[in-house]
Amino acid sequence: MPRARLSPEVFALPVERMREGYYSDAYFNGAKQVLEAQGLHPRVTMQVFQKTDGAVLGGMDEALAMLRLCAGRSGAGDEPWKTGWDELVVHALYDGDELSAWETVLTIEGDYSLFAHLETVYLGVLSRRTLVGTNVRRVAQAARGKPILFFPARFDHYRVQTGDGYAAHVAGAIGVSTDAQATWWGGKGIGTVPHALIAACGGDTVEATRRFADVFYPERHITALVDFDNDCVATSLACARGLDGRLWGVRLDTSETMVDRSLWDDMGEFRPNGVAPQLVRGVREALDAEGFRDVRVVVSGGFDAERIRRFEEAGVPADAYGVGSSLLRGNTDFTADVVLLDGRPCAKAGRRYRPNLRLEHVT
Repeated sequence: MPRARLSPEVFALPVERMREGYYSDAYFNGAKQVLEAQGLHPRVTMQVFQKTDGAVLGGMDEALAMLRLCAGRSGAGDEPWKTGWDELVVHALYDGDELSAWETVLTIEGDYSLFAHLETVYLGVLSRRTLVGTNVRRVAQAARGKPILFFPARFDHYRVQTGDGYAAHVAGAIGVSTDAQATWWGGKGIGTVPHALIAACGGDTVEATRRFADVFYPERHITALVDFDNDCVATSLACARGLDGRLWGVRLDTSETMVDRSLWDDMGEFRPNGVAPQLVRGVREALDAEGFRDVRVVVSGGFDAERIRRFEEAGVPADAYGVGSSLLRGNTDFTADVVLLDGRPCAKAGRRYRPNLRLEHVT
C-alpha cells in the first residue's frame, strides 16, 4: 500500500508567481524562454540528489506540488497557461526517508521546456527541509527516545516556519513552538512561561506561572521557566509548591555566560556554566526530595546532537530537550542534472544516470 503524500493545496503556493519564474534563477527562466521561442521540446530525464550520508528527506511533497501546479507552457497574449504535469513522468522518495550520499531522490522525465523554470524552487525546498529534518533526526537519536521540542522559530524568517515544522515533525520532533509550524498535520504550538511574562509580573516566576496556569490549565502542560533569578533549584521548588499540582515541568535555560547560584559552592572540578549536568541533577534531586517526582525537567539553551548525546551517556536526568538554532545549521544542498536525452546518456562530465529502485511513481 503506497504511503500518503500531502495534497498540493496544503502548501498554498504562489502559483502564478512560480509559473512566471518570479522565484527562479534568471538562467533557468532564460532556458525555458529559449526552448519555447525556438520550438524545442527535448525529452530529458532530470535527476536530483544530495551528498550527505544519513540525511533525512524533507520537502518532497512540497516540491511535487510545485511540479504539479506550476509546470507547463507559457501563454502568449490572451492565451492562458497550459498545465504540463500530465505530460511528465515523475518518480520520488517520501518525506522522512533516510538517504545515502548521491542517492537519487527524484526523477522528472518529459519535455524540459515544461519544467526548466522550476529547478530553483524545488531544489530550494528540498535543501531547506532536508537540513531541518536531518538535524532533528540526529538530536532525536541522541536523546534516546526522550521528547525533542523544536524551538528555532525566533532564529529565522517567519515564512519558513510552516514547512520547517512539518520537516521536524516527520523527522521525530514531538513538539513545535508555533501554530504555523504545526499547520500541515493539524497540530498546535506548545511552550513554557516566557521570561518576558515573568518580568511583566515583577520578576516573580511563581506568580507568572500561576497566572499562566489560571488561563491555560488543563488544556496545556504548564511548564515554568526557572532561570530568571539564576537560581533554578530554589525557583523550581517554589513553583512546584505554589502551583497546587498543576505544574507539568520546569525548564532550565541558563545562559552559557552564567553560573547558577546552586552551583557556586561546588565549583572547581567541573565546568559550571549554562545548563550544566550538575545543575540538572541538583534540580531533579531537590524536586524528588520534596515529593515532586512527577514534575519533569526540560533543558534548553545551546543544545545540539553532540551535547544531548553527552548528557544521555552521562545519565543526566533530563526528561526533554528544547533545541533551537542548531537545527538550522549544516549543509544538505541538492543538485539537479539532466542525465538522459531521449533515453540516451547525456550528462555533464562527472555525472551519470543513477537508477534507484526505492523511487515510486507519482501519479
